[in-house]
Amino acid sequence: METINKREAWNKGKLVGQKPPLKPKDIWAIRIHLQNAHSVRNLAMFNLAIDSKLRGCDLVSLRVRDITHGNQVLSRAMVIQKKTQRPVQFELTEPTRSAVSAWLEKSHLQGDQFLFPSRVAKSPHVSTRQYARIVHYWAESAGLDSSAYGMHSMRRTKATLVYKRTKNLRAVQLLLGHSKLESTVRYLGIEVDDALEISEQTEI
Repeated sequence: METINKREAWNKGKLVGQKPPLKPKDIWAIRIHLQNAHSVRNLAMFNLAIDSKLRGCDLVSLRVRDITHGNQVLSRAMVIQKKTQRPVQFELTEPTRSAVSAWLEKSHLQGDQFLFPSRVAKSPHVSTRQYARIVHYWAESAGLDSSAYGMHSMRRTKATLVYKRTKNLRAVQLLLGHSKLESTVRYLGIEVDDALEISEQTEI
């Protein structure tokens, strides 16, 4: 009788499902840690990840020209998402602009270069795998269980905060660049009935 080899499940012993967003206190804890460590690149990357709400693949492939005009860091930028090929806009707050400016001054990067170049010769920019490790490091620095957080924690953080403050699903949908409202509902982890009620209340 032929023996069937049972492969171990890829998610055995791992936390799966949606990664939770960071809370405001966690954001500040990470920022303070990075500032005290004089980690200029990581502070720019962290602030930009929170503000942009971009997927990891889009964040690491940003070029300097995407968020700058001349020597100035833009207050608002637009990029084409790799997954959907749809444009998405995002605001860069003053702390983010300052952090990015400090990184550009230190790194001497030019417009066509990747904003976060890889330190590995064969890779043009930080990979999503590297970025995932960096996110785990950020979570640890805030005293969190790093296994519970991931790249989508960064993407969900500001979107969740905006939703909690405004209950405006359409606004969050635009911020995340989702084509369907249902995708935003699933991403935020709210109930469909609640989402429809809120959507009706926010229609113009």
